[in-house]
Amino acid sequence: MKQLLLPVLLLSGLTLFAQQRYWKLNNDGSIQWIVQPGQTHHDHIEMSGKQLSAIVRYGVQPSGAAYLNRKLVFPMLRTIPNDTRGNLIREFNGNITDSITIDGNHITETPRSFLIHGFLQTTSILTKDIVLERTLFPSTDHAAYLESYIIRNQGPAPVSVNIPLIDSNIVTDEKKGVYGSYIINTKLYNGGRMILRPREARHFWIVISARKKCENRYYYAATYELEKRRALVHELERELVLQTPDPLINRMFAFAKVRAAESIYETKEGLMHGPGGGEYYAAIWANDQAEYINPFFAYLGNAAGMESARNSYRLFAGYINPSYTPIPSSIIAEGAGYWNGAGDRGDQAMIGYGASQFALTSGDTIEAAMLWPLIEWCNTYLLRKKTADGVIASQSDELEGRFPAGKVNLSTNALAYGSFLYGSRLATALGKTKMAAEWQREALELRQHMEHYFGGTVEGYKTYKYYEGNNKLRSWICLPLVMGIYDRKDQTQAALLSPKLWSPNGLLTESGSSTYWDRSTLYAFRGLFKAGATDTAIAYLSFYSGSRLLGAHVPYAIEAWPEGNQRHLSAESGLYCRALVEGLIGFDPTGFRSFSISPRLPKKWNQLSLKNVNAFHTKFDLLVQRVSGKYRITVTEEGRSGLHFGWDGKKPLNITLR
Repeated sequence: MKQLLLPVLLLSGLTLFAQQRYWKLNNDGSIQWIVQPGQTHHDHIEMSGKQLSAIVRYGVQPSGAAYLNRKLVFPMLRTIPNDTRGNLIREFNGNITDSITIDGNHITETPRSFLIHGFLQTTSILTKDIVLERTLFPSTDHAAYLESYIIRNQGPAPVSVNIPLIDSNIVTDEKKGVYGSYIINTKLYNGGRMILRPREARHFWIVISARKKCENRYYYAATYELEKRRALVHELERELVLQTPDPLINRMFAFAKVRAAESIYETKEGLMHGPGGGEYYAAIWANDQAEYINPFFAYLGNAAGMESARNSYRLFAGYINPSYTPIPSSIIAEGAGYWNGAGDRGDQAMIGYGASQFALTSGDTIEAAMLWPLIEWCNTYLLRKKTADGVIASQSDELEGRFPAGKVNLSTNALAYGSFLYGSRLATALGKTKMAAEWQREALELRQHMEHYFGGTVEGYKTYKYYEGNNKLRSWICLPLVMGIYDRKDQTQAALLSPKLWSPNGLLTESGSSTYWDRSTLYAFRGLFKAGATDTAIAYLSFYSGSRLLGAHVPYAIEAWPEGNQRHLSAESGLYCRALVEGLIGFDPTGFRSFSISPRLPKKWNQLSLKNVNAFHTKFDLLVQRVSGKYRITVTEEGRSGLHFGWDGKKPLNITLR
């Protein structure tokens, strides 16, 4: 335990000198950056709807003027070649305020504040008496991005304002589009010349939309589109509500639900969740979707998320085959093609693990029966990849060769263990007792072989070698903890939180590198919580949450750095929520109406709650309270009286819903 004290002291130092916060929490559920005099700062945020995604870069320039840039992605307007990145994409620089005149004079927009609450809002000064309010957001269901403006005269005299009318088209080359030419239209609504009297305001809006050349134009009403966006955000805020004594974690959790669930696209193969980031849309991956986000949707309670999960497993199942050629890592271009450039990354383990968890938590026997052939095929594939050492071989891991992984890596094996374990539980629930026993045995044997094959001393820590010959600590040594394998937990925890792996930005992928990926950091939080390192993990999670939610790049979990410039990939936000639901609370499905929990509260917390959990074909609340040194747990299912349990904080508590 002494080895865990040094990282915590290190963390305290980081809190003092490495974390610059620009933003603050507002009582209405938003975060706000109030620009300080002379402050210069740029950031970017991704926001998505079913037909497009917008990456908005914004901030304050050294001159004090506003900075604004938009990168718009239209995933269903496919380009040639129709590959992973075959989305219609255009960037739009500039600011409408550069073209506005007031009393005949051009003006400079000076931002005073920025606010985020599922959309981006800005408040700026145009002149001493003229204020501009802007709201930027994507349409929830159209291929359109909107900027809604209100210009207000707060002075004592009328002013003359000219907002130039815009209605321009970009027509793309028909030879470069899968569906021929596309029209990208930029239109300003309700502009022109006007007199603004004292205390009078004018609403105008800009819409950038795209369509196939054969399609008709559409009229976009900013007020209506914004109401739909607000409704989506509020709907997500009402489901799976985490309430802890830490308002920072509560808000980060609420924001993460929005980013996790908004990045779903209406493709010709149905709804598809996509990572985003300016490149990854209208496509699914074995890690991002099958492993990371789909099990989260099983208890979030979002209909579009659930449907996207079903579609992803359906599409992967379309590639199962009698010769056991691996399922491709990614199905791309609205389902029209696939990508397997990295070979078998352990994809069958990712799919089997995620699909089994999803099926159990969903609690739908019909749906589980439909998923069963895919899960059975994946586990059979994994057994066929068993080596003489009793471990599972794969050509790479989810990092696709960015870092060495050998011929047998810890990630694939930990996920395969999870696939056998949860597959066994699913088999039991479906009455397949023989298969349940077989996979349970395979899981136990694989666990023993993993200890023998991967267990070792790396850089002074008795933890795991990521692959044979590995002599550097790797962030994915957290995976055994996530799977409930605690044989080396103390030294693994110490290694993860040591200066060799922990950085101010989370876990480094490999000791000695400068690369960090949030996905392994968030998995590590889940594993640390499950292993009982609650007070240590909560300190690091709070630090991480403060950085991601209120720091220099907000408000969501990111993919990686330096790759991708810390893109707001969507599934990482799902992993943030899973770190708390499955890690801190210890939620773990065991059957179609049963689960276990092991909610160990930090010392400074006396209670937490998780409301409106949507799982097992019902909705329920969890309340955890500290009472006389033990725990009192209340489970209240919708329409029923609560179930009350006492728990000693040791073995997970098993709960069966009535």
